[in-house]
Amino acid sequence: MKIKKLLMAALKSIRKNGMRSLLTMLGIIIGVSAVIIMVAVGQGTQVAIEEQISSLGTNLIMVRSGAERSGGVSRGSGSQKSLTLNDVEKLQKEATLLAHVSPMVRVNAQVIGGGNNWSTSITGVGATYLTIKDWPLSSGVFFTEQDEKALRKIAVLGADVAEELFPNQDAVGQQIRIRNVPFKVVGVLESKGSSSMGSQDDLVMVPTTTALYRLSGDRYIDSIESSAVSMEQMDAAQEEMTTLLRQSHRLRDGEADDFYIRTQSDLVSRASSMTTTLTLLLGAIAGVSLIVGGIGVMNIMLVSVTERTREIGIRLAIGGRGRDILTQFMVEAVVLSALGGTMGIAFGIGVADLIDRFSGLTTVVNTTVILFAFGFSGAVGVFFGFYPARKAAALNPIDALRYE
Repeated sequence: MKIKKLLMAALKSIRKNGMRSLLTMLGIIIGVSAVIIMVAVGQGTQVAIEEQISSLGTNLIMVRSGAERSGGVSRGSGSQKSLTLNDVEKLQKEATLLAHVSPMVRVNAQVIGGGNNWSTSITGVGATYLTIKDWPLSSGVFFTEQDEKALRKIAVLGADVAEELFPNQDAVGQQIRIRNVPFKVVGVLESKGSSSMGSQDDLVMVPTTTALYRLSGDRYIDSIESSAVSMEQMDAAQEEMTTLLRQSHRLRDGEADDFYIRTQSDLVSRASSMTTTLTLLLGAIAGVSLIVGGIGVMNIMLVSVTERTREIGIRLAIGGRGRDILTQFMVEAVVLSALGGTMGIAFGIGVADLIDRFSGLTTVVNTTVILFAFGFSGAVGVFFGFYPARKAAALNPIDALRYE
């Protein structure tokens, strides 16, 4: 009954000064909602990045050329041309933990077809590339190992390129020209959408050998894409690839690798680490507004103590104890903060949902964050309400009764 009376008294006091109480709660509302929104955006970004990485393929392991050094200065990863089709053949023949292996060559070029032209990325890949990437075709077929060996001039278009060159038409069977070399379109890829690197559908795939010998004129490939036989074998497959590639490149013990290997797990781990840091940073920045809201609560409670000095004096004079006065004002501060926290939660969830629907950003509202924000708002009420409540409890009854 005592707790119920204290809550009723606290709500009555808050209603008595409704506008002032609302303005006081505004700081808590903004703080709680800001924490929920910022963390929702941060966690949503993490989920979106992990989904994009997952869309790259299944059990993916990527090999890139190493960094070339000149005068002790590294020119960056991929600058050293070290990967060849011989490396791919060795992995295909000798690797026991790799399900599929595909070389990759990238060439930028203008593509002409259907009376239109489009500047895009030409990607030379192997016959198993779509299996590695788990990327289906929307129409037509993909090229085969025989097509690679014969250096056939055939192409598979990304969804964006097909739409740009042959709008409202079936691109399969059409002719295109890449660097004045004629190609026949044999398939169109299913759309994969955009990622942080841009549109995944803005590309043209051709056999690796065709890209090397008919378009780039180089004997080196840019990378090797492969998939492990299972997720559990990813680390072992990476070690096996390292051993085989060192043998292929005739590297002696103690010599540094002239290539580097990354797995899908590495990408997910690095992305998760970055987005977790971002989420914590956003949450901490938003949490500052909660502290500011708490200062507002303390300020209004001090004003309330001053306004109700005679009331406190009367309560003390008729037998009220200091701890009763302390409890009363503490309950008022906590109720004020809790009400602001509840409104802030509702507002934060609503805004996060609107961001998810209309901004193109992904947001994830976490129940744990909601509970934390609400608990923190209550803790703010306790922390910033204690000093005014203690000041009220410490008033001298005689001085309080004489207060004007």
